[in-house]
Amino acid sequence: MGPVEKAVRDDVEQLGDLVGVEPSLSELAFTLAGRIDSAATGQCETCGEPIAQDDKLLPQLTRELRQTLAQLLEGRAADDDDDLGDLGSPD
Repeated sequence: MGPVEKAVRDDVEQLGDLVGVEPSLSELAFTLAGRIDSAATGQCETCGEPIAQDDKLLPQLTRELRQTLAQLLEGRAADDDDDLGDLGSPD
């Protein structure tokens, strides 16, 4: 496991229980992070042997990972229990 995949796994673990499509999105994020690590290190995902780097995929993989993580977190933002959030309203 490379550094990007480890960071993504640690971040997802902090979310706690996953519901709905969150497990699928997290698995997709893990896969993308692993591919980013492989592209960055130039190692075969299966055997770990050095391979020619394909930097052309790295920007696309990175964008896709960001979008996947954003979608994973999107549903969590609504759970913000801010008791003081309505102080500006006259009611």
